[in-house]
Amino acid sequence: MATNKKKVLFTDSMGKAGREILAARPDVEAIPFPNMAQDEEYRAILKKHAPVHATILGGTRFRPAELDAAGGMQVVARVGVGYDAIDIPGMTSAKVPVMIAGTANSPSVAEHAMSFMLTLARKGPELSALVKEGRWGDRLKPAMVSNDMFEKTVLIIGFGRIGTRTAKRCLAMEMQVLVYDPYLKAETIKAAGCEPVTSLDDTLPRADFVTVHCPKTPETVGMFGTKQFKAMKRTAYLVSTARGGIIDEKALHAALTDGTLPAAALDVFDREPPDPANLLF
Repeated sequence: MATNKKKVLFTDSMGKAGREILAARPDVEAIPFPNMAQDEEYRAILKKHAPVHATILGGTRFRPAELDAAGGMQVVARVGVGYDAIDIPGMTSAKVPVMIAGTANSPSVAEHAMSFMLTLARKGPELSALVKEGRWGDRLKPAMVSNDMFEKTVLIIGFGRIGTRTAKRCLAMEMQVLVYDPYLKAETIKAAGCEPVTSLDDTLPRADFVTVHCPKTPETVGMFGTKQFKAMKRTAYLVSTARGGIIDEKALHAALTDGTLPAAALDVFDREPPDPANLLF
């Protein structure tokens, strides 16, 4: 039967509020799909329901092949702020707008970055394992002594929605906050109570924590590799809640293995879902 409803394919990871908005629209047929659907699977879903007029993505890629499979796509959206998995030039050429969630999860990611820094500084996993393994007495050994974040120096890479919120939380913990963002005026960074820096490599030796919050672009892919790790303090921690590929995972594994860095915390990987055989695991 012919229908005037618009078909919207949405990731099954979308929250309750978003689902309710779609369900309340009589002019929309909302169809969920697996959040991490891979290319062929997702294209098959698009073809099955074609024409598809809109899609709300999670971790799935969207390129001209998916656009062709949809047979009528009018808008592509993401649950989140990153759009590196979407072929922006391809969508621009096809005159299909791309939308992101803006500030929706910025506080959450900033808190997540802080939780990583606290976990690394306080040696949470190591001390938890020590207690469970019955090595209570080892908690006072020098290698197990945790670190304060008070008066430590953090270098924030990228000062957008998430980077600025992370800075506020670091300042609240009385840390010295350095910011590297070549696209912002120094006055903007200073107004936030932070110190602007113009050279990443020259600043890395100053930082006790480095936290990455820049977008993934051709300019930032591989931004952190062997050279950058060797420039950091031997006691410095690396955190990334940005995008996989900004950090060279093989180089990071080497740095963690040979003692160049003591620890790192990532929630993004170059390949997602990550390969269980990834050396970092």
